[in-house]
Amino acid sequence: MSHGFDTLAIHAGQDPEARTGAVIPPIYQTSTYAQDAVGAPRQGYEYSRSGNPTRDALQECLAALEGGPVGLAFASGLAAEDALLRTVCVPGDHVVIPDDAYGGTYRLFAKVAERWGLSYTPAKVSDPDAVRAAIRPGSTKIVWLETPTNPLLGIADIATLASVAHDAGALLVVDNTFASPYLQQPIALGADVVVHSTTKYIGGHSDVVGGALVAADAALGEELRYHQNAMGAVNGPFDAWLTLRGIKTLGVRMDRHCDNAERIAAYLDGHAKVAQVLYPGLPSHPGHEVAAKQMRRFGGMISFRAAGGEEHAVEICNRAKLFVLAESLGGVESLIEHPGRMTHASAAGSPLEVPGDLVRLSVGIETVEDLLADLEQALG
Repeated sequence: MSHGFDTLAIHAGQDPEARTGAVIPPIYQTSTYAQDAVGAPRQGYEYSRSGNPTRDALQECLAALEGGPVGLAFASGLAAEDALLRTVCVPGDHVVIPDDAYGGTYRLFAKVAERWGLSYTPAKVSDPDAVRAAIRPGSTKIVWLETPTNPLLGIADIATLASVAHDAGALLVVDNTFASPYLQQPIALGADVVVHSTTKYIGGHSDVVGGALVAADAALGEELRYHQNAMGAVNGPFDAWLTLRGIKTLGVRMDRHCDNAERIAAYLDGHAKVAQVLYPGLPSHPGHEVAAKQMRRFGGMISFRAAGGEEHAVEICNRAKLFVLAESLGGVESLIEHPGRMTHASAAGSPLEVPGDLVRLSVGIETVEDLLADLEQALG
């Protein structure tokens, strides 16, 4: 029997505990496990880097939400990305990445993986022809997407780019952090692996750092599981438990994030102090039709360009009060930041450098009239 998203978020991997009937999965805060005999670990548990029941509950839930056979939890989103790259690629391979990717992802490619011998080419992922042109036949192992992209909210057509990648013998990897599995399910559209920073919408409360991979193919999933254990960047049981707690309300939170973001995007669009609003829910957004086709709704992230240039953008960030000036995103509280000087500073001087007049909003679930009032005074 198949279940709806919210039912899976609450129940997948989270049956009542067998011994006591506890409704919420326990936090198995242990490093090791007693074995029944030499070579006979109880229920397969030997050591918590290799397996932990709390983390297993989270992994089962993540797989169910993204529609893949294998889900894996990590200590951070970048730890998940690193494990994926070193599972799929070897020195000499090539990856196509978004030309406005998250700064941490760019740093991983440019400052870490490139030294290991992995090359990359930035491409405009909203343009399938640009992605196709960036592929190096025989050496491109991954086409890496964000959709929406961070921070320019570009939209990539997942189904089309899955065909482009597969025709070249490459895997399609989709960072689904901005959308969450509630709004978008890339595996159903042809993706091979989904990446998440579970710190963001999945955890949802700005109180835990984590990452995840969900594989569409069970064999690839087991390869990733091997590297998860071999490399060791797993999350602890309490972090896994906090993430599971956040998942339970993901659907209702995302609906409120979207409600508020739609109101705020409409307010900013055409505002005298705003030069451009980047939000895929606006009909004027170049990716609006593709987003409407592959997303349930348009998300809680908005970027805009300040009419007064970079200094005006910085002033807006500094004047905001209810919008907290902070990095990260996806929590219940609204955040504001200047990507060029904060989350994407590592991309300065590169092809991925973001405009200096850009402001990024993570719209929370507060009363929307209060958020609008705060933006009105911050815009000056």
